[in-house]
Amino acid sequence: MKKYMSLVLFAHSIFALPFAIIGFFLAIHTTDYQFEWKLFLLMLVCMVTARNAAMAFNRYLDRDIDALNPRTAVRDIPAGRISPKQALLFTIINCIVFMVACYFINFMCFVLSPIALFVILFYSYMKRISPLCHIVLGVGLGLAPVGAYLAVTGEFNIVPIFYGLAVLTWVSGFDIIYALQDEEFDKANGLNSIPANFGGKTALRISEVLHVLSFIFVLLPVLYMPVGTLYYLGVAFYAALLIYQHRIVSPTDLSRVDRAFMTTNGIASVVFAVFYLLDIWIK
Repeated sequence: MKKYMSLVLFAHSIFALPFAIIGFFLAIHTTDYQFEWKLFLLMLVCMVTARNAAMAFNRYLDRDIDALNPRTAVRDIPAGRISPKQALLFTIINCIVFMVACYFINFMCFVLSPIALFVILFYSYMKRISPLCHIVLGVGLGLAPVGAYLAVTGEFNIVPIFYGLAVLTWVSGFDIIYALQDEEFDKANGLNSIPANFGGKTALRISEVLHVLSFIFVLLPVLYMPVGTLYYLGVAFYAALLIYQHRIVSPTDLSRVDRAFMTTNGIASVVFAVFYLLDIWIK
């Protein structure tokens, strides 16, 4: 189990999971539906298994590329800790569990589950096709708050879509920052990424634009639902951390990319979710 959690970088679930929880409690707070532990746990199962499938398939598909890149050669498949067959089987099992969990949630989630799986698995091919790979990754994680809202209501709503767009632009932006580390490798091996196609300086500008859009999207829900001071504090904290990660990374200094990628973004999502939940709890 420890090897498989390493394969899928389970700790990185911290990125989209808080927004899934926001989507779930948004539905509880703004509709007549009541909280149910069974439904909440099924939603968490969907989150974990979808992400496990996406990450394991990515590691399976990229195993030969990862072996060539000194930065990624230590990953579990090229390092020999997990075989490609095991990674593929792990992907399939998680896909099946995801669809079964969707079946027990509601008909809408079950019908849409193959589409969700297609999006999150297709990302693994995108770096071979287009520099829009970062956007596709963002779309995959951006499904989290929308899917969690659907799990409760079986219906779409504009507010969780705003949160989905916030995640899309946020994740796409920080994935571009992360990809700066492989700019030269991607160029040499014919792989598409925004840094490889446009250079580090332009890539950071694109990332900044995406993060400005993310800030706008977390603010837009205030036009559609009542919020208190704590919500605005959460938005301010979220914006401050987006700005901070751009202050500590430059095309000529990538020494703090890990801090920008994992620590800063993990804190941003968790703190924003906490402020959101506290805001609705005190009402």
